[in-house]
Amino acid sequence: MPKLAKLSRAVSSSRREHQAGKLSLWELGALISFLGVLSGFALFWHTANGHTLYFGDAAAHLAIARRIVDSRTPGVFQIGSVWLPLPHVLMLPLVGRDSWWRSGLAGALPTALAFLLGGVFLYLAVRRLYGCRRTAGLAAALYALNPNLLYLQAIPMTEPLFLGALMGLFWALVTYASRPSLGAVAGAALALNAASLTRYEGWFVTPFAALLFWLAGRPRRLGYGLLLAGLGALGPLWWLFHNWWFFGDVWYFFDGPYSAKAIYQRQLQAGMSPYPGDHNWKQAVIQFQAAVQLCSGKTLFWLGLAGLLAAVFQRAWLGLALLILPSIFYLVSIYSAGTPIFVPHLWPYSYYNIRYGFAAYPLLILGACSLAAVAPKRLRTASAVAVVLLAVAPWLAYPRKESWMVWKESQVNSEARRAWTAEAASYLQQHYRPGAGIFSTLGDLASIYREAGIALKEVLHEGNRPHWDAVLARPDLFLWEEWAVAVSGDPVATAVLRARRRGPRYECVKIISIKEAPVIEIYRRMGPIDRIISANANHEDSVRQGARRPQ
Repeated sequence: MPKLAKLSRAVSSSRREHQAGKLSLWELGALISFLGVLSGFALFWHTANGHTLYFGDAAAHLAIARRIVDSRTPGVFQIGSVWLPLPHVLMLPLVGRDSWWRSGLAGALPTALAFLLGGVFLYLAVRRLYGCRRTAGLAAALYALNPNLLYLQAIPMTEPLFLGALMGLFWALVTYASRPSLGAVAGAALALNAASLTRYEGWFVTPFAALLFWLAGRPRRLGYGLLLAGLGALGPLWWLFHNWWFFGDVWYFFDGPYSAKAIYQRQLQAGMSPYPGDHNWKQAVIQFQAAVQLCSGKTLFWLGLAGLLAAVFQRAWLGLALLILPSIFYLVSIYSAGTPIFVPHLWPYSYYNIRYGFAAYPLLILGACSLAAVAPKRLRTASAVAVVLLAVAPWLAYPRKESWMVWKESQVNSEARRAWTAEAASYLQQHYRPGAGIFSTLGDLASIYREAGIALKEVLHEGNRPHWDAVLARPDLFLWEEWAVAVSGDPVATAVLRARRRGPRYECVKIISIKEAPVIEIYRRMGPIDRIISANANHEDSVRQGARRPQ
């Protein structure tokens, strides 16, 4: 019986491969050209229009990569504790080039490459799964003809990197199901580690992927499933070790002071209302569904849902089981208050993390492909074209970037930040001389130094321990920088004020106040002559003000 089942499976696999035909270089070249042209055009257009670093997260990812090589204490510690390291590591060969760092191109190129690879892997997986070039071409078209995803892949964000890794895992699973091999397991392990070192939903996917590989094998091979589970866990285990080694706590990324959990708790204590969906399953589903529709477009959303039933009947359950996992992760995260999503038509009527809706995008694509694949053979091409036209209809009906909700979120939420960043960068460009040194946190303030063209090694920041800790404890002894840039009330501003008691005196030379944004303060260290000049200026101001008073 086992031999007969194996023979039957081999015959079925051969039939599907015969129906699709052998993958030719022409076919692969056409696919790569299609994806590459769309990716390159989007990359050029968004770069030319200055959109590359609208997202605060995009600027932060770029800053982390830059400080690994450009810092007073360069090295692995600069990766930090919360954001996973692979996106920053991929930027390292490019981020040392000043022009690419300042424009954001150093972070956008790896993301664009991941988008291209993800499209190739998706095409190959669907081609093997359905034994049909047309259905595979439909999958690639749905994947690539989405302006929200084209925007994300043109900027330094992690979602396209994760999608690329997930599509690689999908292809490895489909390949393994048709012909179990160690090569497919190795490919899946590589994809799993890439996913789990890019975004935390990769951690959630890993054990279930190992289970699916065990179930997919014919005969089932427990050893292969266990091997994948062990290899796939290497990425998360390394990150736990990294947090323990540098921060003394394996869970520092989860509940440390910079974690999403800790930030949320501080916001609640300050009087903020709980996130929508916090311990409310119904609201969590509503928020996530709304984000999915805004990312994918309403027509693809409903086509994909309708096609999921067809996918079950077409025995594509392995793909469904794998691709639904990121959506489950986000629903659980929204419910447990780890992942807020705000959409403009639901309370609190704002934009935040809408891009997380892309977790369901591959699942919807598979459903839409299954829907087209159930059409009679003579109508299959027409049905594929019809599905593509329906999917892109929302973008064709409103061909303006304001209808691309992911771009709109980045534009709305960055207006104030871009304004104060530009003003602070302009001031430092005019007054700062290299070598003087700046005392500052990084975070959002890193964009000031990038725009001003000031190397990060000029900045004493929170990644420069133990000097940073010494300055906060005794600024009178260890604060030597000529300049300080602070968000009003942050540790830098506090240390500068404390230094006035016994140590160096800093004067606030620039205050930047933008509506609905934190106040930015720029300080300069005053020498003896500077203090005399400043005192005289203050005295003259007092005399003038006294002269104006009515007698």
